Amino acid sequence: MKDKKQLSEQQTSELLETLKARFEKNKSRHEGLDWNKIKAKLEADPEKLWVLDEMEVTGGEPDVVGYDKKSDEFIFFDCSPETPKDRRSLCYDRAAWESRKANKPENTAMDMASEMGVELLTEEEYQQLQALGKFDLKTSSWLKTPANVRKLGGAIFGDRRFDRVFIYHNGADSYYAARGFRGSLRV
Repeated sequence: MKDKKQLSEQQTSELLETLKARFEKNKSRHEGLDWNKIKAKLEADPEKLWVLDEMEVTGGEPDVVGYDKKSDEFIFFDCSPETPKDRRSLCYDRAAWESRKANKPENTAMDMASEMGVELLTEEEYQQLQALGKFDLKTSSWLKTPANVRKLGGAIFGDRRFDRVFIYHNGADSYYAARGFRGSLRV
């Protein structure tokens, strides 16, 4: 059982094995990166392991997609083929949820991301993810929305159709069974 955002020894071991197997299976996502260095950083930060586990159990299939030399951080994105299955049918944020008069979804993308400890992918990060493979062929993912768009009641999301990545807009209060969100985490 999870306690104070920390995994048990067994959960930690299982998660590290899952992450290592995914890392080795998808080397094109992180060329030149060393799993042992990533593992050492993860073991030194139990709370980040808890966040990665949250990404995993909600269907995100997190994987390393880069390294930021300036901050000395490895970057993880949700790399599931479709938007994570247990993070769908959410409107964008709490303000959008509160503005709905009826049929409110159970949660919001921004609230759930915050509870998990991740950031929604930005438009730029989503394009980076899509450069690594073909994602969201049947689903779509809410993206971190610029303040000026959100102020006007909108929010943005992305998907891949017709072998092309599209960034669209919708009312932030909308939600669909095929729309969720992808998260990013720096370790």
